[in-house]
Amino acid sequence: MTSTTLYRPVGTKELKLIEASGWAAFPPRLPEQPIFYPVTNEAYACQIALDWNTKHNQDNRGYVTRFAVRSEVTGRYDRRIVGRRQHEELWVPAEDLSAFNAAIVGRIELIAAYGPDGVEFEF
Repeated sequence: MTSTTLYRPVGTKELKLIEASGWAAFPPRLPEQPIFYPVTNEAYACQIALDWNTKHNQDNRGYVTRFAVRSEVTGRYDRRIVGRRQHEELWVPAEDLSAFNAAIVGRIELIAAYGPDGVEFEF
């Protein structure tokens, strides 16, 4: 079995829901969020955590998670470039998130945490 490593920048609320799952799953999407979009590289995930999460969350914190998914599952979804070449996302329809979560290999890892002004902090 092969797996694909993906990254997901998240805010504090989503991180707490991931932790509550035992680091095994991402929470369901909200009705206004039709796509779950993990990204394909760590640099892009860090950029989102710094540029978006630290500025648009109440506590001004952003986190980066890393996880692996069975490649046979990731291959079912479109990869989209949403800016420059390094801005690549996997677009998973919200209704597929449960099956996508079931294909996660191992646990979701927290690999970076950023606070106000982009200052990285220990977690």
